[in-house]
Amino acid sequence: MTRLFAGTQFDIPPSCDRCDQLIDDCKCPPESIPIERQSPSSQTAKVRLDKRKHQRLITVVSGLSEPATDLADLLSQLKSACGAGGTIRDDDLEIQGDHLDRVKTTMTKLGYCV
Repeated sequence: MTRLFAGTQFDIPPSCDRCDQLIDDCKCPPESIPIERQSPSSQTAKVRLDKRKHQRLITVVSGLSEPATDLADLLSQLKSACGAGGTIRDDDLEIQGDHLDRVKTTMTKLGYCV
């Protein structure tokens, strides 16, 4: 990607924040943030049905926290197992429709306590 002022008097090449060298010459290792995940067997999930407007049902999985669980990956697995859409809202996984049994069996296969 070219810089906005490349080749002009305002051209300032980007430098590393840690060593103040040019980005091309920087030898700093990339920053990595360790993410501690808990095993599924140590987490208890609560699965329930909710009614939304116009009598629509959704299956809600709650009791799991974001740092301990990869909620996006778990939601993707549950959506493909149920063949339905879903979303993450306030650390709760919401699957469209009445899929209580499928969600419970899928989460049990993945190792979660339901």
